[in-house]
Amino acid sequence: MTWQIGMVANFVIAFAYLFIASAIIIPLARSNQLRSNPLGGATAAIFFTCAVHHGSHAVHMLLPAFVADDQGLSMRAAWGWPLAIWDIIGALVAVYYWTLRRNYSSLMEGAALFEDLRKREQQALELNDSVLQGLVVSKMALDLDDHEKARAALDTSISSASRIITNLLGSEHFQIQLLRSAPAVVDLDNRATNATSKENPS
Repeated sequence: MTWQIGMVANFVIAFAYLFIASAIIIPLARSNQLRSNPLGGATAAIFFTCAVHHGSHAVHMLLPAFVADDQGLSMRAAWGWPLAIWDIIGALVAVYYWTLRRNYSSLMEGAALFEDLRKREQQALELNDSVLQGLVVSKMALDLDDHEKARAALDTSISSASRIITNLLGSEHFQIQLLRSAPAVVDLDNRATNATSKENPS
């Protein structure tokens, strides 16, 4: 009885993992991200190889019903309750994953699950263009004693940084406490000393 349970559970796991691999690899292929997104490709490969592994167990245990297969008979004899129980747990987890599709269907509609790298690159470019360049302009304006232009550049940079951070966090209210890993350090004493030394050179 245990090998029959193991065979059915392994078939369930194999088909579930195969569908998961397809749900990942097909959107990546459609969006031409197979080469540019190694994380997505590797994840799909893991699920595919696991599907083949569990599927081969199930097929070997089924074959003796149709042809002479000593390996299949040996697997049937070796498939005790510990293996059968783990197969049941694995099948339940695989089925549970697919029941979540109704709540997380957006993850299945494209390669969004693996787009973090591309989004971070885009966000880094936007930060560079909108914020860093504004700070550079502000510093150059201060060096040229153009305080009005420096103030305008700082205002633009602050507005851009605020907008980008808002987009990163999203508009939803999350039940988490946002804390810095370390307090912000502004070296005002050093700036004051440097400013004083410039005004009163020895």
